[in-house]
Amino acid sequence: MEKILITGASGFIGKKLARLFLLKGYQVTGMGTSMTHPFSAQFQEFDWISADTTVKGKWQKRVAQSDIIINLAGRNIFRYWTEKYKQAIYDSRILTTRHIVNAMEKGKTQKLLTTSAVGIYGDCKDDLLTEKRMPGKDFLAKVCVDWEKEGLRAEEKGIRVAVMRFGVVLGDGGALSLMMPAFKYFVGGPLGGGQHWFPWIHVRDLEKAIEFIVENKESDGVFNFTGPTPVQQKQFAKALGRVLNRPAFMPAPSFMIKAIMGELGRTLLQSQRAIPKNLLDSGYLFSFPTLESSLKDILGK
Repeated sequence: MEKILITGASGFIGKKLARLFLLKGYQVTGMGTSMTHPFSAQFQEFDWISADTTVKGKWQKRVAQSDIIINLAGRNIFRYWTEKYKQAIYDSRILTTRHIVNAMEKGKTQKLLTTSAVGIYGDCKDDLLTEKRMPGKDFLAKVCVDWEKEGLRAEEKGIRVAVMRFGVVLGDGGALSLMMPAFKYFVGGPLGGGQHWFPWIHVRDLEKAIEFIVENKESDGVFNFTGPTPVQQKQFAKALGRVLNRPAFMPAPSFMIKAIMGELGRTLLQSQRAIPKNLLDSGYLFSFPTLESSLKDILGK
């Protein structure tokens, strides 16, 4: 069975992907900054490497030994963006990807799935965004442009590359866990005016789409990892309120979000009406094509 290396394997998405591929019989190496990983004791075919992937090191040997590399490494963006932390966001993505690609062997049959984000498009109002859209100019867009550029260098070595532009991943953790408390305490509502588009995807569809790309040898290129039916942020807030049986009429004003969160706040108010055109054209079928079906499944309603 093929060997898979997953960077960022101790995170919300990384753990789910490691479990999925282990249960399918793959040999999985997880990599991250944590000293240990719970799967080491649970799965014989799982190996954990603790490493700072922004720095060259012995960990790169595992890259060369792997058939498939899924690169999820990157600092959490949901923190206040000081200049120092912005540099950490940038370095954790660009340097890790650079070191991975440098460690890959020219001529060897390998595949790289590397993460990016729909934030690459910047603020696009009501425009419908496919993978052909040109990038924006803000900080997060610049991170994504450079991130993708580092990953696509692997094509020069004859390696197949898939770039995964994630939307907001909905599941039992991640961004949804940050939103839930306000709704549970009856103070939930849209961010700002709620007119901006909210690019979401159910975590199970994200997992299965990655599996689809891994096992579909011809699937490479750039993919928007978003649900096929985009919604505006006010629609998202209403849907979450309905599923939780809670009101959704307490908006967080734009000026307050920007004042409290700074540059991150301005990024959260950007509008990205992204659709997964290339995934759909490749034949991937979504298990949760609507927001309502996704929230009901995640929240057990």
